[in-house]
Amino acid sequence: MHELSLTLLRDAPSRVAGIILVRMLKMHEMPRLLLGIPVTRSTDEAAAHPHGLTAGTRVVYSLVIINKAGGLIYQRDFQAGLQKLSTNDYLVFAGTFHGVHAITRSLTPVFPYSAPATSNTSASTIPMTSTLPNPGLPKTGLEVLETERFRLTCFQTVTGTKFLLFTDPLMPNVDSVIAKIYELYADYVMKNPFYQLEMPVRCESFDRHLATWLRGR
Repeated sequence: MHELSLTLLRDAPSRVAGIILVRMLKMHEMPRLLLGIPVTRSTDEAAAHPHGLTAGTRVVYSLVIINKAGGLIYQRDFQAGLQKLSTNDYLVFAGTFHGVHAITRSLTPVFPYSAPATSNTSASTIPMTSTLPNPGLPKTGLEVLETERFRLTCFQTVTGTKFLLFTDPLMPNVDSVIAKIYELYADYVMKNPFYQLEMPVRCESFDRHLATWLRGR
């Protein structure tokens, strides 16, 4: 398995979270899912472009959407030649990531904090409390998972829905791409009167506009 690097944006990194995730990915053989590389490549091409891309090309491999309960509600590949998994494997992946995301969120460190002394209190009687590293920001879980061949970026909405985007590790502006995908999701899925919340997404208009936008960006 390729070496993994874990990033908890806005929270302090945790080696414990990385170890847990690596073990769970090995348990479920998830590297088969995350190989975002065409199956057939020449030796010279592989040596020149270890990420499976030509110079200057930055691609989106696939998109996975998980509901707030950890259920898989959408999966789609955008590149030919990617290895396929069974529906059951995708369901296992969704549940595994949901659990790891919750674990990493709980690992956010809490720092001791002393309230300022007042005229009626002395330094020895000041109550001790605790605070988060960035009190103005909500606690976040796993947001970026990267190997030498792909990057997984997670965007979680306020309702708990998670968008997992698999891209080339060198692809820039991934956050803006996910933001646009979420915008399309809001327009063509959430505003669809026939869509039931937390259920699998089967909206042709969303599929069509998503594919068109990714090809034309």
